[in-house]
Amino acid sequence: MIAPMISVVIPTLNAEAGLSTTLAALVPATVKGLVREVIIADGGSRDGTATIADVAGAQFIQSPKGRGIQLAAGADQARFDWLLFLHADTMLEPGWDQEAAAFIERVDSGERPLAAAAFRFALDDYGAKPRLLEMGVGMRCAFLRFPYGDQGLLIPRRLYTALGGYSPLPFMEDVDLVRRLGRKQLVMLRSAAVTSAVRYKRDGYISRSLRNFACVSLFYLRVPAKTLLRLYG
Repeated sequence: MIAPMISVVIPTLNAEAGLSTTLAALVPATVKGLVREVIIADGGSRDGTATIADVAGAQFIQSPKGRGIQLAAGADQARFDWLLFLHADTMLEPGWDQEAAAFIERVDSGERPLAAAAFRFALDDYGAKPRLLEMGVGMRCAFLRFPYGDQGLLIPRRLYTALGGYSPLPFMEDVDLVRRLGRKQLVMLRSAAVTSAVRYKRDGYISRSLRNFACVSLFYLRVPAKTLLRLYG
């Protein structure tokens, strides 16, 4: 069987604070030949994002601002059969590449039906509150198969295309795509996607969690994504 090859797409907007760590976590998979290209889809950064991408050897493309628009633009530029969408402040833990490669091989060989995968949610913070939140997200994903964008999304291009790709939304593009994907076509991997806890520390864990829940609920009630983005903060 041909070795699996992944195009990684990362949307950015003034993302220099966490981007280096995100890219560094991809190096082992790049050395192994699993990750074949990294595409930074930038929405108009004015910091050092472009320089970090250049130093790391990533492809840097400019796109209109809006995470859904940026993700779609990056996917359009990708050359390989599997796409991995990551946030710029999310670091995949060591060993993710082995689990991802095994999942890809099962799908490509026909051992399991066509599907996408997301990673286990984790935060780069200490204490009881982040651990409780991680447990709550774990339960949501176990019972509902409903990850958010900060858990990454590994998806075969043919499935991504069949779903219509990311909608041109400034926010909630992850919820929109996962909703179209459905539970039966989504697998939760054991490897963690470790995400920055900056917003939770700034706003408070309870307040931020309630705000996230409100945004998702209102999105299902068809409140415009631009309005939700203001609520999200």
